[in-house]
Amino acid sequence: MTATVTLFPGREKSLLRRHPWIFTSAINKSPPRLHSGDTVDVLATDGTWLGRGAWSPASTIRVRIWTFEKDEVIDNAFFLRRIETALRGRELLQLQSDSMRLVAAECDGLPGVTIDRYGSVLVCQLLSAGAERQRDKIVWALRKLLPDCAILERSDVAIREKEGLPSLIQVLHGEVPAELTISENGYRLLVDPHNGHKTGFYLDQRHSRSRIAAYSHGKNVLNCFSYTGAVAVQCLAAGASHVTNVDVSANALATAQRQLELNGLDATRCTQVEADVFSELRKYRSEGRKFDLIVLDPPKFVEHKQHVVQACRGYKDINMLALQLLAPEGILVTFSCSGLLPEELFHKVVADAALDASRTVQFLEKLSQDRDHPVLSSYPEGYYLKGLICRVL
Repeated sequence: MTATVTLFPGREKSLLRRHPWIFTSAINKSPPRLHSGDTVDVLATDGTWLGRGAWSPASTIRVRIWTFEKDEVIDNAFFLRRIETALRGRELLQLQSDSMRLVAAECDGLPGVTIDRYGSVLVCQLLSAGAERQRDKIVWALRKLLPDCAILERSDVAIREKEGLPSLIQVLHGEVPAELTISENGYRLLVDPHNGHKTGFYLDQRHSRSRIAAYSHGKNVLNCFSYTGAVAVQCLAAGASHVTNVDVSANALATAQRQLELNGLDATRCTQVEADVFSELRKYRSEGRKFDLIVLDPPKFVEHKQHVVQACRGYKDINMLALQLLAPEGILVTFSCSGLLPEELFHKVVADAALDASRTVQFLEKLSQDRDHPVLSSYPEGYYLKGLICRVL
């Protein structure tokens, strides 16, 4: 029999809107012997059944809801249905790519479960207590639906610490090579599934990279937080006069250099700079350097709500520096991947940065995570990547 958790009066409102999280402060009663990842039924104060989810004793998100259907059992068939539904959604997109996000956690009805596909390799992140407990069922469903794919687990993300879980990197099925080559927008790109950022690559920026390249012909491009240089590849192929990649990782820049050769591009038109971006931008400003197009794609600045104000200062500073380095009618492409930073606030930060830089800026395009990273209507937190293409007048 499934254990039950009862909420305080009035705390059922978010569940009635089908939001999948229940915080510790909402829980009135719970059994004393629940274990991490246990499946629990969630009840309102009056005993009304609300949902069925996974218990996480170490996290402030104490329950993540698997299902809002009372008759739905959390068994092998459940994960098969959920993943199969997610796969049909990706087929609907017709991305014409061998790599994509197959399962986007809460947004595909599987809290804490992220699955990316790189050709014949699936890379999973199991980031919640419930996902951890259900690992075998998830792997079983993947092998059933995608029998020709190897499976690697990359559960080495800091959020697992909040769930009381260890960091893990392990092959769950088949053989996973040290490096993969994928295709994106007609170009070949290298992915390190074992050690690369996220699950090895930033699949969420696929569309954004193509839009950046569309503005790059004949331009001197500064690509900040460049990682392995996928933006540089597409800009150079589109006719950029030169691209400067700036990143703190020597390994990422070495891969960026190799990708130029992989795509038959002139390596003399690209400079790899190992440096802190904030320091390098200030150095360029002191040198009077100018660029025609600057890309800012920094890591997440906001981990908690109390960090939003501090993060806004960081975003404002870096955008101000970039705007000061742009030539007249230059293009700034700037992003925030901080889900806790609202889009409107990010736009305001960029506008304030333009004022501080004494530049007049037009917003030409809004960018976001690509279509294989959908947002569930009842889970707005799934919308995390905000971007702007700006023109300096």
